[in-house]
Amino acid sequence: MSKSYDLVVFGNIVLPEGVLYDSAIGIKDGRIETIGRIGENGLPAAKVIRAEGSFVLPGAVDAHVHCYSSVDEGFHTASKSAAAGGVTTIIEMPYDATGMICTLEAFEQKRVLLEQQSIVDMAMLVTIHKQDGYEHIRELAQAGACGFKVSMFNTDSFRFPRIDDGQLLDSFAVIAETGCPVGVHAENDEIVHRYIDKYKSEGNNPRAHGWSRPKVSESVAALTAMELAYETGVKLHLYHCTYPRIFQLADYFRSLGAKITAETCTHYLTLSEDDLPRLKAKGKINPPLRTEQDKDGLWDLARKGAIDMITSDHAPWLTDRKSDADIFKNASGAPGVEHLLPIIYSEGVAKGKLALTDLVRMLCQRPAEVFGLGHRKGRLSEGYDADIAIIDPSVSWIMDERELHSSAGWSAYNGMSMQGKVSHTIVRGKLVYEAGAIVGKAGHGKFVRAEHSV
Repeated sequence: MSKSYDLVVFGNIVLPEGVLYDSAIGIKDGRIETIGRIGENGLPAAKVIRAEGSFVLPGAVDAHVHCYSSVDEGFHTASKSAAAGGVTTIIEMPYDATGMICTLEAFEQKRVLLEQQSIVDMAMLVTIHKQDGYEHIRELAQAGACGFKVSMFNTDSFRFPRIDDGQLLDSFAVIAETGCPVGVHAENDEIVHRYIDKYKSEGNNPRAHGWSRPKVSESVAALTAMELAYETGVKLHLYHCTYPRIFQLADYFRSLGAKITAETCTHYLTLSEDDLPRLKAKGKINPPLRTEQDKDGLWDLARKGAIDMITSDHAPWLTDRKSDADIFKNASGAPGVEHLLPIIYSEGVAKGKLALTDLVRMLCQRPAEVFGLGHRKGRLSEGYDADIAIIDPSVSWIMDERELHSSAGWSAYNGMSMQGKVSHTIVRGKLVYEAGAIVGKAGHGKFVRAEHSV
């Protein structure tokens, strides 16, 4: 008697090494049991998705999402956005409107909340106290945190504070003992605050935001973090890198034996400082949008394998936080988790800038590996969670912010012409998005415990 599956998906299966055309995935009990070409009789299944002509990808792992920077968003709304965009696992940031996640008690409270509210799976980052708190580092690592996040710039003394270099040195040494990575928001506090003062009188010009955060403010901070990582042996991740030099510096430190990974974001690949007069505060992001030349350079590095991952840095501020005529009086960040996979497919793969395997490496495989989820997430492989995003490459469409699921209600990409559309999203064998509709329920999403080796 032949085996019966819970779900079988037909289509062009995108594996790490290439595309397996006209093939099928058999899913049982939330995991992938078989992948391959099939005979005329197919595979017996309770449910079948026929996606011939479409690409069947591993669900994206968005390694940079702020679900609770705005209390209007939360896990349920952010996870609906993720599901609609083919993101099956969110790596959640620890900087909430209610405070930092830097104790075991706060971590556990948030974990319970996510398992009540989320549609997609989530891993959780944590952060550290401004002073000491080393016992919390060890407890949080043991509780399954996927990594630590720290800022070298004081965004908000309560919610998103600067950690000084001395505390970074001591904390990196303790984090290294746990095997967890530590990621940094790399902007030099002194340079940025000095330059904000320098340009604050020009706040009615949106470009002043970029002038207040010059490239050197990013590279100086990144260099400090990498030198500390080299000294302590910690696994360091550089968040939201905006221009090629940061990746070149990371490559140099890796050549010395340092454990460095680095990401860029959707907006740095698709927008530039030239878009700021049009976008105004909706294009205000930290670090800022750079030049067209920088944007082109990032695509080149991505194609060459020099960028570990692409993330959204989803920060879903309501429009009232993005409407002041003075650029400096607006919140920084933009909604993006629903855009990540569609835009990188449309702007990268469909335009010939990336191979499908490049997309899978940077949006699925490497984020899972770096943050301790690679034992079950990030690839289509037997025994892995059946997390799948299906893209129909033939569909042309226009990005319409009114159709997005974030509480923000706006998009920096509104009106953008798109090629290729997500048709289905599957989390652990269950459909959560199909044919333009959210079908997943709150509570389906689970906390993913990270597994790290020292």
